[in-house]
Amino acid sequence: MIFVDQAKVNIQSGKGGDGCVSFRREKYIPNGGPDGGDGGKGGDVILVVDDNMNTLFDYRHVKHYKAQNGQPGMGSNCHGKDGEDLVLRLPKGTVVKEAESGKVICDMTEDNSRVVLLNGGRGGKGNQHFATPTMQIPKYAQPGQKAKELWLIFELKSIADVGLVGFPNVGKSTLLSRVSNAKPKIANYHFTTLNPNLGVVELYGDSFVIADIPGIIEGASEGVGLGHEFLKHVERTKVLLHVVDVASTEGRNPKEDIQLILNELEAYNPKLLDKPQIIAANKIDAMFDDDNLNELKDHFEAQNIKVFPISGVTGSGIKELLSEVHKMLQALPKETFVYEQEFSFEDTPEYEEPIKVFVNDDGNYVVEGRKIERMLGYTNLEDEKGFMFFQNFLKDQKILDRLEELGIEEGDTVVMYDLQFDYYK
Repeated sequence: MIFVDQAKVNIQSGKGGDGCVSFRREKYIPNGGPDGGDGGKGGDVILVVDDNMNTLFDYRHVKHYKAQNGQPGMGSNCHGKDGEDLVLRLPKGTVVKEAESGKVICDMTEDNSRVVLLNGGRGGKGNQHFATPTMQIPKYAQPGQKAKELWLIFELKSIADVGLVGFPNVGKSTLLSRVSNAKPKIANYHFTTLNPNLGVVELYGDSFVIADIPGIIEGASEGVGLGHEFLKHVERTKVLLHVVDVASTEGRNPKEDIQLILNELEAYNPKLLDKPQIIAANKIDAMFDDDNLNELKDHFEAQNIKVFPISGVTGSGIKELLSEVHKMLQALPKETFVYEQEFSFEDTPEYEEPIKVFVNDDGNYVVEGRKIERMLGYTNLEDEKGFMFFQNFLKDQKILDRLEELGIEEGDTVVMYDLQFDYYK
């Protein structure tokens, strides 16, 4: 299967079914009351992590995905059927972004992650709900809520503890195959591996994940070749392991190669250079002299980047290299780097109408408006980060201040469409 690590798709939740206008029509009951049923809720769009996936290939050709609409209500108080949810499966490590702004909506890094990205539209209420003492035969019902739509970018960023970086044909695949359970294709190619190979290294009763990042070439940070597609896989790694051909079997200078890689990393994202780094001076079995090795040590060990001479072919020096990598990882936090939610729904121009805050007839505090509705549709309130993001939105929009001005007290109920909250400072 072709490795695909980026895709652009359009998603749409289901529209809510319309409420029904209907009246009882039974024998001997000539003036039956309203009995129009409610419309069904539209289907949600849900993202889940699938551990059996390692590519976004499924999204390469199909670009549009839509959940099922809710069915309209019917007479005799019959509720319309809810629309089926649409579940999109993604490989672990997929970052989901809003396409136009490029801002992060969610980061699918955890096993069994499940995010309700778009809520389906609410079903409209049937005419039975609108009967009053003065309006006993209401001839109208509520329409179903419109579907929500969004263009997304799926971007797969490999989750690995250690990233092997280097120019093509320096022996990264050979090293990975020797130290881990990975089985990359190995040959004397002058072009690069086209997808990151992941392997698990077992050492001292512990394990860590190592990734062969596809060969980075000069100009990669500017998008030369497949540069951007490759560089993004470096972002989650905790340690960068530079692999160079210390024997210069193809006439390249290993010190200059590492400096070129560092330049590309800095141009793409300067924070990448803050990661701990280590150098594997590979192919010592083919060296004629120590000049390149000594030059590497003199230059980079002065910058606190250790150099380990190794041979991916014979295995020489690899034990010492892995021991140092393990030691570096032990000193770092265990958590995987996760991209914070940053997409703000108020950025969408079609949702600029003001937010309404008022007290209804039941004494509850009501917050309404398209910004709120859209926010609720995109934000996973069951997730701690999602809930904090929503809290900050309420604060930034001065909604909490307006509730205070209306006299809200602790324990009072706040209603936002289908959701109810108890208010606490």
